[in-house]
Amino acid sequence: MMEDALKLLSKIMVTCMVAVSPAAAFAQAGVTFDPLIANSMNSERLTIKQLRAKYQDEQSRYMKIGDVEVHYKDEGQGPVILLVHGSLSTMRTWDGVVEKLTDRYRVIRFDLPGFGLSGHISGKAVAEMQPTDIPQKLLENLGVTKVAAASGVSSGGTMVAILAAKNPGLVDRLILSNMPSDPVRTDHMKPHAELVSELEKARETGFQAPSYWKEFFKFYFAVPERATPKLLGEYYDFNRRVPEKYPISFIAQVKDGKETTPLFASLKIPVLLVWGSADPLLPDSAANKLGEYLEQAKVSKLFMSDVGHYPPLEIPGRFGEIIGNYVGAVTPVLEPVE
Repeated sequence: MMEDALKLLSKIMVTCMVAVSPAAAFAQAGVTFDPLIANSMNSERLTIKQLRAKYQDEQSRYMKIGDVEVHYKDEGQGPVILLVHGSLSTMRTWDGVVEKLTDRYRVIRFDLPGFGLSGHISGKAVAEMQPTDIPQKLLENLGVTKVAAASGVSSGGTMVAILAAKNPGLVDRLILSNMPSDPVRTDHMKPHAELVSELEKARETGFQAPSYWKEFFKFYFAVPERATPKLLGEYYDFNRRVPEKYPISFIAQVKDGKETTPLFASLKIPVLLVWGSADPLLPDSAANKLGEYLEQAKVSKLFMSDVGHYPPLEIPGRFGEIIGNYVGAVTPVLEPVE
């Protein structure tokens, strides 16, 4: 009985990684919950207007792409670096990373539709657009024709890899961190008792309480103390945003791999895999498998034993230095010799 429960909870955890709405996550995992209980939590939900009032700053910009209003930031000067966050997250994933880069690079990042401060996802947007249309149109409208490096963590890595594959010549190099390359397995995951309890509460209510996020990062970070009160508060706030009808429509997904595997194989640019080896979901073997799929790319790997699933969040300063050094020193764009 407990084994079956853990398998179900592990499935829910993975589904939550690709769905901002707990209700949608549980539904996809084959679990139902009482909407009357979920509705009782509405007083704790935040609207986009409330989130923007609390979190937007002087660097916040908004762009209408198709039928979606996208929140983005465009900071610094120099070669362009594009950063894409993962599921259940926002562009704030990269705050500490950006600080290490804007003195020499132009850094562009955005909130995926339905996340952070970006607008609602309409049925029209779902019908007419693909996930990679968002970064592609954002770059195009900003006049960017060349990206020195694109980096993504978790499903954000899938996003930038697909973007580069579909647009040869746009991206010079990729930096991919703890992203799936195959349908994600969960049978190896062993959530601790407190997280199991929090998942059960979320299953019953359709709502992730502050205590949930403490246990979430205890599981996904190699060093739980790195999850600061500020970080926990932000995840609580952004994940109590009023749920979307189409929560995962603009998240890049591997699914069964039939579309993504050939795209990965078509990449012919340098790729750095920066991997948190303490990731309970995607261990080092996932990085090695991804490297095999990148059969035409020039792949380098960096494994970090003291980091979990979210390297940009857990070690932002170090991650920023890795990006800067890789782009500037390891794979520089050399000027032609006259």
